[in-house]
Amino acid sequence: MQTAIVKWGNSQGIRLPKSFLQNINISENETVDVILEEEMIIIKKINKKIHRTTKERLLEYFGKKNDQNIFDQHSQQNEIDWGTPVGKEIW
Repeated sequence: MQTAIVKWGNSQGIRLPKSFLQNINISENETVDVILEEEMIIIKKINKKIHRTTKERLLEYFGKKNDQNIFDQHSQQNEIDWGTPVGKEIW
């Protein structure tokens, strides 16, 4: 398919047929990755990141072996002594 480069504000753009975008499941206003490779411009769909809870993130970080022990161990840490105040801090 041939298409023209058109002025779009202070930039230039190209129009893509709706069928192209539907074929790779890209919707209007969706973010894509544009890559310049040699003399080619490649437009790739960006897979959306799945929202994870704090617990899921911690399990991923510490490992999923003993999930309850991880939370117990890190929630019962002792207070850290940062020394005496050195300015106008209020403790």
